[in-house]
Amino acid sequence: MPIENAPTLDTHASDAGAADAIVAGGIWQVHALGNRRTIKALSKQVADLKDAPRTWDLSQVASIDHIGAQLFWNAWGKKRPADLILAPRQEELFKRVEESSKATAPRKAERINFVMKLGVLILSFFEHMRGFIKLIGQVVQDIGRFLRHPVSGPWREISANIYHAGFQALGVTALVGFLIGIVLSYLSAQQLRMFGGDMYLVNILGMSVIRELGPLLAAILVAGRSGSSITAQLGVMRVTEELDAMLVMGISHGYRLIMPKVLALAISMPLLVVWTDSMALIGGMISAKLELGLSARYFIQKLPDAVPLANYSIGLLKGCVFGILIALVSCHFGLRIKPNTESLGVGTTTSVVTAITVVILADAVFAIIFNGVGF
Repeated sequence: MPIENAPTLDTHASDAGAADAIVAGGIWQVHALGNRRTIKALSKQVADLKDAPRTWDLSQVASIDHIGAQLFWNAWGKKRPADLILAPRQEELFKRVEESSKATAPRKAERINFVMKLGVLILSFFEHMRGFIKLIGQVVQDIGRFLRHPVSGPWREISANIYHAGFQALGVTALVGFLIGIVLSYLSAQQLRMFGGDMYLVNILGMSVIRELGPLLAAILVAGRSGSSITAQLGVMRVTEELDAMLVMGISHGYRLIMPKVLALAISMPLLVVWTDSMALIGGMISAKLELGLSARYFIQKLPDAVPLANYSIGLLKGCVFGILIALVSCHFGLRIKPNTESLGVGTTTSVVTAITVVILADAVFAIIFNGVGF
């Protein structure tokens, strides 16, 4: 079905008779130009006529938009014909099209080479280290203020964080510890049975759980659970401008938000380590009973002799240090979140990954420092 006021191009003899005039008519707008086939046909028709020494008369066009003007401009080779007749309202449109065609596309940024990327990463690392050390100093100052004025301290915030980070994590740490104890005991029992060393299962299980696996498992679970929660909480407060409102009211971020979380995790983590150790040992005890026939009574009697008391102290110390590191890392990335949702997601993910990495690095440092203790 033909379109009413369809775009047309007609050739008419000029008044002088020396050359023909190309007269455009109809509506040259996007809805009238139709589909891609129509635009392609009109572009070809205009391009075939552009080289002839003719006058272009667009004053008879009923209406034209940027799409129609751009079609003419591209077919003309992005330059005005020598003789062009435009209506006054069309002059401004073609002027904008001409100016936009002169604008050059921005140069493609040079590819950053490996050395530049490495430099950016190193600078970012030191910038994070500077902020982290500054955060530690702020927490130390806030703890000193808290010790000087304990009555006015943030006791409710500390207790609330102990409840969320400690008590509510008992379920998942018990389940994971119990299953890890079963798996470790079962695999160790299979190897010990080959050499007739069934009685040494208590030594292997006790040392590995109490000294290494218990604190590390509890820290990784808390970093993924409570660490992400802390970062997300501070990030949402940044997005909703609650942090700015606290500063306006004269409330310190460090004293009311960061220090309670650090103290809560420093208190909760050693208790979670004891809880995780107990669940792992119970799981190992059950697996030893089923796999090797070791009674629970023998297991409990042998455990204090197999694991010296120093290992319990090292495990509790690890738990306390891991808790402080998780809280500091989570707060560090939480305060750096920008007021947008994308930064919130990226910051939370980075916080969890960094907290787990820092915990594993700290565990390696403990292994080096206490390599001759507890054996």
